[in-house]
Amino acid sequence: MINKESVWKNEVKRVALGIRRRVFEHTIKNNGGYLSQACSSADFLATLYVKNMNLGPSIAPQIPKPFAEPPNANNPNSFTGADYHGAKKPEFDRFFVSPAHYALVIYAALVETGRMDPEGLEMFNQDGSSVEMIGAEHSPGMEVTTGSLAQGLSMAAGVALARKLKKESGRVWVFLSDGELQEGQTWEAFQVIRHYNLNNLAIIVDLNGQQCDGAMESVLSLGNAADKLTAFGANVIELDGHDIEAVQKAGETYPENGALVILAKTNLCQGMDYLERRLPRLHYVRFQSQQEAQELETAIRKQLY
Repeated sequence: MINKESVWKNEVKRVALGIRRRVFEHTIKNNGGYLSQACSSADFLATLYVKNMNLGPSIAPQIPKPFAEPPNANNPNSFTGADYHGAKKPEFDRFFVSPAHYALVIYAALVETGRMDPEGLEMFNQDGSSVEMIGAEHSPGMEVTTGSLAQGLSMAAGVALARKLKKESGRVWVFLSDGELQEGQTWEAFQVIRHYNLNNLAIIVDLNGQQCDGAMESVLSLGNAADKLTAFGANVIELDGHDIEAVQKAGETYPENGALVILAKTNLCQGMDYLERRLPRLHYVRFQSQQEAQELETAIRKQLY
């Protein structure tokens, strides 16, 4: 008899490992990449894609189309990357990715879940490509442009309100980075979410303690994020972001009042211990020499393969 519990767990582990491998290979090949973001988020993103989110099959081309210029009334060829998450039907979930610098991680997740061809990663950050280094509304898996940071939750809240008014059953999932909890617009969004009781919103936050200037504690401490979010009306669940069972269980929670917020505590070097020597500055991994690149590649390959 097939153990259904072990099947989904094995699939989540496969997808998470695949995400890390693809981001790692890209980083080695291109002498840089958002590597720590793959370390911290791969497990919970894989869990959401495989188990929690009710996304329809991709309706986007397996190989991403080139950038078709910004959407406007005179540009019928423009598109968004939301099609990689399926049709916008009432019963399906929607997924908003707010930290656009995680784009490479999202692309890798799309590949591992069969929503995009691996060839799409070869188009990353190329002139004329929609596979942007910092994801925009036309990038695979992206539904909106989220600005420099922290604009995704506001737009997702608007969609959640519209879906609630239309009595659609699908949820709105939002992926945030912990750095976005330093931004005022995030807290304004949480006030709106509370006011309209948007309990069809499910938010997961990557608490990896890292931002572009180094460790968050040394730049601007969040304090007790759970207490603050609870005060703003959120239903908060704190967990280990690498514990796929805990993530899966939390994702099944549907509060009667207020949004679900999963605070996923993560490790910047999960699966790639060698990166610990680069702490606390791990926002973007770039090599200072060929020797350094070779040492990192040799060490990490032993863990990933």
